[in-house]
Amino acid sequence: MLDVLRKIVQEVNSAETVRLALDLMARRVRDAMGTEVCSIYLLDDSGQRYVLMASEGLKPEAIGNVSLGLSEGLVGQVGLREEPVNLENAHTHPKFHYLAETGEDPFHAFLGVPVIHHGKVLGVLVIQQRDSRRFDQSEEAFLVTISAQLSAVVAHARATGQLQAMDTGDTHTAFYDGMSACQGAVIGEAVLLYPPADLSSVPDRAAEDVEEEISRLDSALVQVRSEVRELAERASRSLGREEQALFEVYLRMLDRHALPGEVVTRIREGHWAQGALRMVVDEHVRNFELMDDAYLRERAADVRDIGRRVLAYLQTGSRRQQDFPENAVLIGDEITTPMLMEVPRDKVTGIATRVGSRNSHMAIVARAMGIPTVVGAQGLPLKQMDGAEVIIDGYRGRVISNPGAELREQFEQIIEEERTLQAGLEKLRDEPARTTDGLAMEVMVNTGLMTDIARSLDRGAEGVGLYRTEIPFMVRDRFPSEEEQRVIYREQLQAFAPRPVTMRTLDVGGDKSLPYFPIEEENPFLGWRGIRLTLDHPEIFMVQVRAMLKASEGLNNLRIMLPMVTSVIEVEEAQHLIHRAWLEVREEGMDIPMPPVGVMIEVPAAVYQARALAQRVDFLSVGTNDLTQYLLAVDRNNRQVADLYSSWHPAVLQAIIHVVEQAHEEGKPVSVCGEMAGDPGSALILMAMGVNTLSMSASNLLKVKAAIRQVSAMFARQLLNEVLAMDNSEVISAYVDLQLEKAGLEELLGRRRNIQ
Repeated sequence: MLDVLRKIVQEVNSAETVRLALDLMARRVRDAMGTEVCSIYLLDDSGQRYVLMASEGLKPEAIGNVSLGLSEGLVGQVGLREEPVNLENAHTHPKFHYLAETGEDPFHAFLGVPVIHHGKVLGVLVIQQRDSRRFDQSEEAFLVTISAQLSAVVAHARATGQLQAMDTGDTHTAFYDGMSACQGAVIGEAVLLYPPADLSSVPDRAAEDVEEEISRLDSALVQVRSEVRELAERASRSLGREEQALFEVYLRMLDRHALPGEVVTRIREGHWAQGALRMVVDEHVRNFELMDDAYLRERAADVRDIGRRVLAYLQTGSRRQQDFPENAVLIGDEITTPMLMEVPRDKVTGIATRVGSRNSHMAIVARAMGIPTVVGAQGLPLKQMDGAEVIIDGYRGRVISNPGAELREQFEQIIEEERTLQAGLEKLRDEPARTTDGLAMEVMVNTGLMTDIARSLDRGAEGVGLYRTEIPFMVRDRFPSEEEQRVIYREQLQAFAPRPVTMRTLDVGGDKSLPYFPIEEENPFLGWRGIRLTLDHPEIFMVQVRAMLKASEGLNNLRIMLPMVTSVIEVEEAQHLIHRAWLEVREEGMDIPMPPVGVMIEVPAAVYQARALAQRVDFLSVGTNDLTQYLLAVDRNNRQVADLYSSWHPAVLQAIIHVVEQAHEEGKPVSVCGEMAGDPGSALILMAMGVNTLSMSASNLLKVKAAIRQVSAMFARQLLNEVLAMDNSEVISAYVDLQLEKAGLEELLGRRRNIQ
């Protein structure tokens, strides 16, 4: 049966349409179980009726035309009970409802199982037989297993709108969920970015003249290197030094001693240039894709992109030109940074990819350029979407194709409201974040790219609460030198001086990794990451701290923060190394004061040691993203459990209160630098808790400042007391929104929560 199940799943998953998938499943299940009827009933759009969508054994004309109410018949009974119904003679059951149109009169034995996805009933899978008999346990177990497989197919078809279009064939509004790589919403025309050449179609062929093939390869490499340098030059006009480093990685891979050297070796073995290139690229791509580390897996896209570019010149000797509309939304299986830079910036409004993560090279650049981006939207039908109208919802991480008039109008309103709101908030740039009764809050920004600086200063940031130093490490193919780091850090410190800049020491591991420093772990989020890694490699830690200290010379606005701390021992060891680095820098003749040192509170262990940590450092900073993830045991990048992730969870709120109280008893300030700080509602709650500083993305700063300036500290404290009496995160979130609306802050919340 396991082999049968495997074959059924493979066939269904490879079906081109949902109609074929349902028909295949009905046919294969009937044959596998040796029954006379297999039928699939699915809930309609209204969620009130089960419609017969596929059947083997009932009358074909009944499919799509016969339906049952939620509590009607045995199908309704299965759905209501949310468990199998196994009957020897269905006709004698009080819930039996005869449907003459189906021709089911001769069938007595009945087994129905619910099709459930994420706790919601989507339909019912039924088998029937003429004989009056009860299906045995193994048959029931098999059908339950099949229904679990069917649930994923149905859920995807429902989410993408394929179910609605099964009978009409009309274009339909479809929703595709991925991950937000850059917030914002846009409406535009989808433009499919496809590779300049197809490596997989290159055949094996012997080289007629080895030297001629090598000469052809060299010529193609010269053109590709020139192309990449041209793209790098274009990037230099809109991107900072870190993002430009991405192109250095490409150029290094194109060096004669890197990939091209391996291709030449294959040519000398007797293969023609195109075939040799395909072999080398395929081998590297395969090696990268087998790696456990998500960031390293994505390097496969870079290698593939280089291979395709070289192949394009080998085949045609010229680069391909593509036209773009004024409001282009770039879509593709994978879009690399060079592919993005080839498109005129003024024509790109949004990006959506079928694969990728928030930490891919392209996603980093898209954020730097402020382009609303969704990655990892696995179900995108790219060919069908090309040229269609699409919406990129970067707030939810969703792509919507062929939106209806009402939905388009909603998003047009959201986009206009955001534009108007930002314009109206500009006047608050130089105003303090102070409540109506005089309580002042310090509002800072989280940065990681040079392009963040201008946006942050334009919005009146009072400093940097979190500078992510890992980004200059991630966009290179080696560790940056002390001098390279010093230059990058100096630009940040100088831009914000005399305002403080809090630099987090290297925080890699988990979902952030370095291509040249692979970490292979079964559970990276509980593994070798953050301070654990850098303490095990003091040579990396010392170089970074020395670079930070030297960068602060004459500015004295540096603050150092330690990530992923779980014990006081880690803090003491790190402080010892920081002190050593400080003495070394002073011995070199630099008069630099010892900067304040703080720790991030990101794990439960740090919450319960908050007081001991506060006794040893100058400040605490709560990273609510990871703290929520660890407290709730929820990976928010995992779609199966992402709905369980909520910073409004009472446990998270109580943890933050505990940290604030313990730190204040030691006279130490507390900041929050997670996403909670950038939400107007949670920002007011954090202020009421006694948090001293809020640090957020520049795009949220003015909204938070506006919220603080329009309420009293008493209002916020009253709201906090009411929230703490609640034990449900959804209720808390809804209640806070309601109270903010009553206080006249509805425009700061936005309407995107209401978009379904």
